[in-house]
Amino acid sequence: MKPLLTLWRRELSLAWAGGGGPLLACGFFLCLTVLVPLASGSDPAALRPIAGGVAWVALAVSSILSLERLFERDFEDGTLDLLALGPAPLELTVLAKAKAQWLAVGGPLAVAAPVAAITLGLPVSLAPLAILAALIGGLGFALTGALGAALSLGSKRGGLLIAVVVLPLFIPPVVFGSGALERAANGQSPAPALAFLVAYVLFAAVVTPLAGAAAIRNAQG
Repeated sequence: MKPLLTLWRRELSLAWAGGGGPLLACGFFLCLTVLVPLASGSDPAALRPIAGGVAWVALAVSSILSLERLFERDFEDGTLDLLALGPAPLELTVLAKAKAQWLAVGGPLAVAAPVAAITLGLPVSLAPLAILAALIGGLGFALTGALGAALSLGSKRGGLLIAVVVLPLFIPPVVFGSGALERAANGQSPAPALAFLVAYVLFAAVVTPLAGAAAIRNAQG
Protein backbone atom coordinates (compact mmCIF):
# COMPACT_ATOMS: atom_id res chain seq x y z
CA MET A 1 0.00 0.00 0.00
CA LYS A 2 2.85 2.42 0.73
CA PRO A 3 4.25 2.37 -2.85
CA LEU A 4 0.77 3.09 -4.20
CA LEU A 5 0.25 5.91 -1.72
CA THR A 6 3.60 7.42 -2.72
CA LEU A 7 2.68 7.13 -6.40
CA TRP A 8 -0.71 8.70 -5.76
CA ARG A 9 0.85 11.68 -3.99
CA ARG A 10 3.41 12.05 -6.77
CA GLU A 11 0.68 12.12 -9.41
CA LEU A 12 -1.24 14.80 -7.53
CA SER A 13 1.91 16.93 -7.37
CA LEU A 14 2.66 16.47 -11.05
CA ALA A 15 -0.92 17.33 -11.98
CA TRP A 16 -0.37 20.89 -10.74
CA ALA A 17 3.11 21.19 -12.21
CA GLY A 18 4.05 22.31 -15.68
CA GLY A 19 1.20 24.69 -16.35
CA GLY A 20 -1.46 23.66 -13.86
CA GLY A 21 -3.53 21.04 -15.67
CA PRO A 22 -6.62 21.39 -13.45
CA LEU A 23 -6.75 25.16 -13.93
CA LEU A 24 -6.44 24.73 -17.68
CA ALA A 25 -9.25 22.16 -17.71
CA CYS A 26 -11.53 24.41 -15.62
CA GLY A 27 -10.78 27.42 -17.80
CA PHE A 28 -11.50 25.46 -20.95
CA PHE A 29 -14.70 24.09 -19.42
CA LEU A 30 -16.01 27.53 -18.51
CA CYS A 31 -15.05 28.95 -21.91
CA LEU A 32 -17.02 26.22 -23.67
CA THR A 33 -20.13 26.92 -21.62
CA VAL A 34 -19.82 30.65 -22.25
CA LEU A 35 -19.63 30.14 -26.02
CA VAL A 36 -23.03 28.43 -26.15
CA PRO A 37 -25.09 31.49 -25.06
CA LEU A 38 -23.01 33.66 -27.37
CA ALA A 39 -23.74 31.38 -30.31
CA SER A 40 -27.39 30.55 -29.65
CA GLY A 41 -28.61 33.68 -27.88
CA SER A 42 -28.98 34.55 -24.23
CA ASP A 43 -32.69 33.77 -23.85
CA PRO A 44 -32.96 31.79 -20.58
CA ALA A 45 -36.06 29.96 -21.83
CA ALA A 46 -34.12 28.62 -24.81
CA LEU A 47 -31.01 27.70 -22.83
CA ARG A 48 -32.70 26.02 -19.85
CA PRO A 49 -33.69 22.75 -21.63
CA ILE A 50 -30.14 22.18 -22.87
CA ALA A 51 -28.24 23.44 -19.81
CA GLY A 52 -27.47 20.01 -18.38
CA GLY A 53 -26.52 18.49 -21.73
CA VAL A 54 -24.21 21.34 -22.70
CA ALA A 55 -22.53 21.32 -19.28
CA TRP A 56 -21.88 17.58 -19.48
CA VAL A 57 -20.52 17.70 -23.04
CA ALA A 58 -18.16 20.49 -21.95
CA LEU A 59 -17.22 18.44 -18.87
CA ALA A 60 -16.35 15.42 -21.01
CA VAL A 61 -14.24 17.38 -23.49
CA SER A 62 -12.41 19.25 -20.71
CA SER A 63 -11.53 15.97 -19.00
CA ILE A 64 -9.42 14.95 -22.01
CA LEU A 65 -6.97 17.86 -21.89
CA SER A 66 -4.47 16.43 -19.39
CA LEU A 67 -4.82 12.74 -20.25
CA GLU A 68 -1.87 12.70 -22.65
CA ARG A 69 0.53 13.31 -19.77
CA LEU A 70 -0.92 10.53 -17.60
CA PHE A 71 1.42 7.79 -18.86
CA GLU A 72 3.40 9.31 -21.73
CA ARG A 73 5.72 11.35 -19.52
CA ASP A 74 6.64 8.32 -17.41
CA PHE A 75 6.92 6.18 -20.53
CA GLU A 76 9.48 8.53 -22.11
CA ASP A 77 11.77 8.94 -19.08
CA GLY A 78 11.71 5.28 -18.01
CA THR A 79 9.67 5.75 -14.84
CA LEU A 80 6.93 3.52 -16.19
CA ASP A 81 9.44 0.67 -16.56
CA LEU A 82 10.40 1.05 -12.90
CA LEU A 83 6.74 1.09 -11.88
CA ALA A 84 6.12 -2.08 -13.87
CA LEU A 85 9.01 -3.78 -12.05
CA GLY A 86 8.04 -2.40 -8.64
CA PRO A 87 6.29 -4.19 -5.77
CA ALA A 88 2.82 -2.95 -6.72
CA PRO A 89 0.98 -4.74 -9.55
CA LEU A 90 0.77 -2.69 -12.73
CA GLU A 91 -3.03 -2.96 -12.59
CA LEU A 92 -3.09 -1.14 -9.25
CA THR A 93 -0.63 1.43 -10.61
CA VAL A 94 -3.07 2.21 -13.43
CA LEU A 95 -5.89 2.49 -10.89
CA ALA A 96 -3.83 4.81 -8.64
CA LYS A 97 -3.02 7.08 -11.57
CA ALA A 98 -6.68 7.22 -12.59
CA LYS A 99 -7.70 8.08 -9.02
CA ALA A 100 -5.13 10.88 -8.89
CA GLN A 101 -6.40 12.17 -12.23
CA TRP A 102 -9.93 12.21 -10.84
CA LEU A 103 -8.98 14.11 -7.69
CA ALA A 104 -6.69 16.58 -9.46
CA VAL A 105 -8.86 17.34 -12.50
CA GLY A 106 -12.29 15.82 -11.90
CA GLY A 107 -12.68 17.47 -8.49
CA PRO A 108 -12.14 21.07 -9.69
CA LEU A 109 -14.33 20.41 -12.74
CA ALA A 110 -17.10 19.11 -10.47
CA VAL A 111 -16.96 22.36 -8.49
CA ALA A 112 -17.13 24.37 -11.71
CA ALA A 113 -19.96 22.26 -13.17
CA PRO A 114 -22.89 23.81 -11.22
CA VAL A 115 -21.57 27.31 -11.91
CA ALA A 116 -21.59 26.61 -15.65
CA ALA A 117 -24.97 24.84 -15.56
CA ILE A 118 -26.61 27.64 -13.54
CA THR A 119 -25.19 30.17 -15.99
CA LEU A 120 -26.93 28.25 -18.77
CA GLY A 121 -30.25 28.32 -16.91
CA LEU A 122 -30.22 25.35 -14.54
CA PRO A 123 -32.14 26.07 -11.30
CA VAL A 124 -29.86 27.00 -8.40
CA SER A 125 -31.55 24.35 -6.24
CA LEU A 126 -29.98 21.65 -8.43
CA ALA A 127 -26.40 22.76 -7.73
CA PRO A 128 -25.74 19.96 -5.16
CA LEU A 129 -27.02 17.36 -7.62
CA ALA A 130 -24.82 18.83 -10.35
CA ILE A 131 -21.73 18.51 -8.12
CA LEU A 132 -22.60 14.94 -7.08
CA ALA A 133 -23.26 13.81 -10.65
CA ALA A 134 -20.09 15.54 -11.89
CA LEU A 135 -17.99 13.84 -9.19
CA ILE A 136 -19.35 10.40 -10.11
CA GLY A 137 -19.08 11.05 -13.83
CA GLY A 138 -15.62 12.55 -13.39
CA LEU A 139 -14.43 9.27 -11.90
CA GLY A 140 -15.79 7.47 -14.94
CA PHE A 141 -14.02 9.94 -17.23
CA ALA A 142 -10.75 9.44 -15.34
CA LEU A 143 -10.95 5.65 -15.49
CA THR A 144 -11.90 5.52 -19.16
CA GLY A 145 -9.40 8.27 -19.94
CA ALA A 146 -6.61 6.28 -18.26
CA LEU A 147 -7.43 3.37 -20.56
CA GLY A 148 -7.26 5.65 -23.59
CA ALA A 149 -3.96 7.10 -22.40
CA ALA A 150 -2.50 3.61 -21.98
CA LEU A 151 -3.66 2.54 -25.43
CA SER A 152 -2.02 5.60 -27.03
CA LEU A 153 1.44 5.03 -25.53
CA GLY A 154 4.19 5.42 -28.10
CA SER A 155 1.93 7.08 -30.65
CA LYS A 156 3.22 10.22 -32.39
CA ARG A 157 -0.24 11.81 -32.15
CA GLY A 158 -1.10 10.60 -28.69
CA GLY A 159 -3.48 13.42 -27.78
CA LEU A 160 -5.53 12.97 -30.94
CA LEU A 161 -5.61 9.20 -30.52
CA ILE A 162 -6.80 9.53 -26.92
CA ALA A 163 -9.67 11.77 -28.03
CA VAL A 164 -10.68 9.30 -30.77
CA VAL A 165 -10.62 6.39 -28.31
CA VAL A 166 -12.30 7.93 -25.27
CA LEU A 167 -14.91 10.30 -26.70
CA PRO A 168 -17.23 7.47 -27.82
CA LEU A 169 -16.76 5.85 -24.40
CA PHE A 170 -17.73 9.12 -22.73
CA ILE A 171 -21.20 9.02 -24.30
CA PRO A 172 -22.89 6.89 -21.56
CA PRO A 173 -21.85 9.11 -18.61
CA VAL A 174 -22.81 12.23 -20.57
CA VAL A 175 -26.25 10.75 -21.25
CA PHE A 176 -26.78 9.55 -17.68
CA GLY A 177 -25.37 12.69 -16.05
CA SER A 178 -27.37 15.13 -18.13
CA GLY A 179 -30.39 12.85 -17.76
CA ALA A 180 -30.17 13.08 -13.96
CA LEU A 181 -30.21 16.88 -14.14
CA GLU A 182 -33.05 16.88 -16.66
CA ARG A 183 -35.18 14.53 -14.56
CA ALA A 184 -34.61 16.63 -11.45
CA ALA A 185 -35.47 19.83 -13.34
CA ASN A 186 -38.75 18.23 -14.44
CA GLY A 187 -39.65 17.20 -10.90
CA GLN A 188 -38.73 13.53 -11.32
CA SER A 189 -36.29 11.45 -9.28
CA PRO A 190 -32.71 11.52 -10.62
CA ALA A 191 -31.95 8.21 -8.87
CA PRO A 192 -32.31 5.93 -11.95
CA ALA A 193 -29.92 8.03 -14.03
CA LEU A 194 -27.44 8.24 -11.14
CA ALA A 195 -27.65 4.47 -10.68
CA PHE A 196 -26.70 3.93 -14.33
CA LEU A 197 -23.88 6.44 -13.90
CA VAL A 198 -22.54 4.51 -10.89
CA ALA A 199 -22.85 1.24 -12.83
CA TYR A 200 -20.73 2.74 -15.62
CA VAL A 201 -18.06 3.78 -13.12
CA LEU A 202 -17.98 0.30 -11.53
CA PHE A 203 -17.66 -1.34 -14.93
CA ALA A 204 -14.82 1.04 -15.87
CA ALA A 205 -13.11 0.34 -12.51
CA VAL A 206 -13.01 -3.36 -13.39
CA VAL A 207 -12.00 -3.09 -17.05
CA THR A 208 -9.51 -0.20 -16.96
CA PRO A 209 -6.83 -1.69 -14.65
CA LEU A 210 -6.72 -4.96 -16.59
CA ALA A 211 -6.88 -3.51 -20.11
CA GLY A 212 -4.68 -0.53 -19.23
CA ALA A 213 -1.94 -2.71 -17.75
CA ALA A 214 -2.05 -4.98 -20.80
CA ALA A 215 -1.73 -1.96 -23.11
CA ILE A 216 1.26 -0.65 -21.14
CA ARG A 217 3.02 -4.02 -21.27
CA ASN A 218 2.41 -4.16 -25.00
CA ALA A 219 3.92 -0.69 -25.46
CA GLN A 220 6.94 -1.61 -23.36
CA GLY A 221 7.52 -4.79 -25.30
